[in-house]
Amino acid sequence: MYTPHTKKDKEEMLKTIGASSFEDLVKQVPAKFLWPKLSLPAESLDESQAAALLTRLAGENCRPLSFLGAGAYERYTPAAIKAITSRTEFLTAYTPYQPEASQGTLQGIYEFQSTVCALYDMDCANASMYDGASSFAEAVRAAVRVTGRKKIVYAAGVNPQYMDTLRTYFAHSPEYTYVKIPMKDGAMDKAALPALLEGAACIAAQTPNFLGLIEDMSGVAEAAKKAGALLVVSADPVSLGLLSTPGEYGADFAVGEGQSLGLPLAYGGPYLGIFSCKKEYVRQMPGRIAGLTKDKDGKRGFVLTLQAREQHIRRDKAASNICSNEALCALAATVYSALYGPEGLKELAEANSGAAAYAAERLSSIKGVSLKFRGPFFNEFVVSLPVSAGGLREKILATRGVDIGLPLAPLYPELGETLLVCATETKTEADILKLEAVIKEAL
Repeated sequence: MYTPHTKKDKEEMLKTIGASSFEDLVKQVPAKFLWPKLSLPAESLDESQAAALLTRLAGENCRPLSFLGAGAYERYTPAAIKAITSRTEFLTAYTPYQPEASQGTLQGIYEFQSTVCALYDMDCANASMYDGASSFAEAVRAAVRVTGRKKIVYAAGVNPQYMDTLRTYFAHSPEYTYVKIPMKDGAMDKAALPALLEGAACIAAQTPNFLGLIEDMSGVAEAAKKAGALLVVSADPVSLGLLSTPGEYGADFAVGEGQSLGLPLAYGGPYLGIFSCKKEYVRQMPGRIAGLTKDKDGKRGFVLTLQAREQHIRRDKAASNICSNEALCALAATVYSALYGPEGLKELAEANSGAAAYAAERLSSIKGVSLKFRGPFFNEFVVSLPVSAGGLREKILATRGVDIGLPLAPLYPELGETLLVCATETKTEADILKLEAVIKEAL
């Protein structure tokens, strides 16, 4: 453990800020959020002694058993992913502005794009984006540019944070309108579509949706096309091991959050935005695109292509001001996908679906607890509770060290006291039985 600041340095910084002490500096932060002071020895330690002390202190950290999902999922990450992505050729490389010096990075991007196209069954994909929310917002913006319309019809089950991001993109333009497709048993009511689509730029949907339910996307693309609109879909990549792909049901733009593909939970990021589309909309795609070509000697090479974008040439014609990609995260997702392969991804999706189904069965057997929706779900589901979901979560987390899920009332007040529970392949039968026991005990 090393800090470059001497006691004198710290005193000078505090004096400049106008605080009498570090405690005075952070006094506005509630005490429960402040980490207690570590009890460190006054005498100096050699390296082996310091390592032993820090190992003991780290062992005191308690990680709760968590059934929280809502867009960020705890999954097993094969050791090979860290071994490959930690290689200095990848880990220290900067963005590939010079293809002649960055062939490995460009090839990694090209392989990622190819993986996304195969997984989502779409024609084209970009080098990645910041996260699922920015991919979703950029896809809707592309639909607006293509159609020249400013009415956005979206499913009520779209991640609320994605919609917040979209509205932030359009915040300077009050002429944009948002029309919500009503819910029917937790999924979008397709019967309501014809009355909503007149003058719409797109239908924006998510499957599985924020509540974990699998949306029936059959006929949605046709309804959009009939109204002159496009279909934008955010799809969980792991779910595609079992479910129909966006390409199969005719999506024009297919996006998603790639965190599930080998990226750990890390306090909100960095995550990985997946963006793909039909070939006719490739020039509406934001961000970078790596292409395969041949050099003057006929050897295979990789380049950044279609460069009327961002920081590159003809940037005045760029579709977006997004100018970066999550190259290392995209590489991790590519390695993860290659390690699992099509059959492995199918088995992974089945394991997720099975874990969630078992958890739903056990929780709905508790007196006063019931499954809110009866439609098919993937790796998370909603239960109704006889008490405050927020209060129950806090109580169990504080006393038993189990995070039981996400209370939905702040996001969906109409659902009442409900809880969004997630169970991925990392949850064992014993974990799920423990979840059942702590909830039963607390009610």
